[in-house]
Amino acid sequence: MRLRGFAPTAIFALVAVLLSAFQAQALNIVAIGASNTSGLGVGAQNAYPALLEALLRKKGIDAHVINAGQSGDVTAGMRNRLDAAVPKGTDLVILQPGANDLRFFGSKEARTANIEAMRQRLRARGIRVIVYDPDPVPRDFYQWDGIHFNAAAHAKIAATLAAQISATIKPAPEKPTPTAQTAAPPAASKP
Repeated sequence: MRLRGFAPTAIFALVAVLLSAFQAQALNIVAIGASNTSGLGVGAQNAYPALLEALLRKKGIDAHVINAGQSGDVTAGMRNRLDAAVPKGTDLVILQPGANDLRFFGSKEARTANIEAMRQRLRARGIRVIVYDPDPVPRDFYQWDGIHFNAAAHAKIAATLAAQISATIKPAPEKPTPTAQTAAPPAASKP
């Protein structure tokens, strides 16, 4: 007799497990770049990757953003660490190449070639890529040093990226809330 009570409970639990398996997985994003990605001068919590994660979640997108910014990096360094910085299961990479190549005696041609090589490598892995590389960077984006983004710039960048990403991603479905069942309408009577 106890098995009768157990069967509906077991079936309910099995259905719940199966339904949760079909729910949308988290959107895994890696932001790779140099000091502006890492948040130099504003802190990682105020850098665009952290702000982007919060904005996407507010929009109903279950996003996880890894900040792979490394101060002083150039595009050749980003290219060399790309596979290590972008783990399996990543859905999207935001590449913010910055200006260190040109600041540290690199060439525009080498910078462009490195960006394209990273795009190709990520696409070959089935990972979408957004290159955030405004030219020119608005003057009001900079801190006192004229190199690093200020907090307001990070917020603007995160908002721009969130709008771009959310336009192409469906939000995670909301969990249904229990509602009272309504009685079926009475059948029409035949004369």
